[in-house]
Amino acid sequence: MKQTKTFKVRVRDKHAPLLRQMARSVNFVWNYLNELSCRAIRERGLFLSAYDMDRYTKGSGKELGLHSQTLQEVSREYATRRRQFKKARLNWRRSGGVRRSLGWIPFKSGAVQWKSGQVCHNGHYFKIWDSYGLSQYSFRSGSFSEDARGRWYFNVVVDVDVPPSRGQGAIGLDLGLKDVATCSDGTKLESGRFYCGLEAKLVTAQRSRNKQCARTIHARIANRRKDALHKFSRSLVNRHGTIIVGDVSPAKLAKTNMAKSVLDAGWGQLKTMLAYKCAHAGIVFKEVGEAYTTRTCSSCGSLGGPQGVNGLRIREWTCCECGVAHDRDVNAARNILAAGHGRPVVGIPVI
Repeated sequence: MKQTKTFKVRVRDKHAPLLRQMARSVNFVWNYLNELSCRAIRERGLFLSAYDMDRYTKGSGKELGLHSQTLQEVSREYATRRRQFKKARLNWRRSGGVRRSLGWIPFKSGAVQWKSGQVCHNGHYFKIWDSYGLSQYSFRSGSFSEDARGRWYFNVVVDVDVPPSRGQGAIGLDLGLKDVATCSDGTKLESGRFYCGLEAKLVTAQRSRNKQCARTIHARIANRRKDALHKFSRSLVNRHGTIIVGDVSPAKLAKTNMAKSVLDAGWGQLKTMLAYKCAHAGIVFKEVGEAYTTRTCSSCGSLGGPQGVNGLRIREWTCCECGVAHDRDVNAARNILAAGHGRPVVGIPVI
């Protein structure tokens, strides 16, 4: 079965000056379209489409050092974001200063080829660290992108052959802070406390105004978190055919006193990884309401578990109705799994 997948590989640092120059041209085109669109709306009451804006940038690629398809992609992206945010004018893309926009150079299918072990785009050859064997794929659309440390990456969409998933059974996940995720079978992903572990070094770098060191520490924290979440999510997708997660909202909890711990856990990132990996593997991914899943006994369904803020300290409890001992998080994960299966609330009627 053929499916699309996006590969991200790092570009050699020696190409950074050329890519930054191209990114400045992209920012110039974006700002020009921003002003052009705003004037058209203000003076004529007309929202310019991507096709309309292409006529104003046609033929300028050679002078700007950009591929003609890059200009078209910038117009298409601008029109898409304007509709998404419902604004007459979007933010400017800055090429310098403290609020500098990270580099971005989009391209369409056919604008990039693989030649002599290198990526060829707009007459330039870029060496990359090829960890996917890109020579065996045909490139579609994509982009060159820059991160906060000034490193450049080549992102491209390709068609890949996906083998059928061998996962069996279903599993429920309860998201928490002591353990990032607890499965209904008892498997747990312990909190790595990635930010808290390097917080002291980060504070030292920020107080000494060492911006490069601070960016490096931030990248190290993000990479460690992504590595742990990628490994955990991949193991779940490989072993199961249905994954059910509670609908806890990290965005809402990030506005409380638990913000630092919630953001360090990476709940939103984990759910995003599970969603696209399940879709790619052809298995089921669900989000269900997790109300009262901690207090409800997964054996008899009675509502006798610990409650309130003080109850959060109780990690193990025994049901007063059926006498079954529960691990707090494992019990919640089992209730989430049952909710995903649509367990009847009243019971099965007698025929």
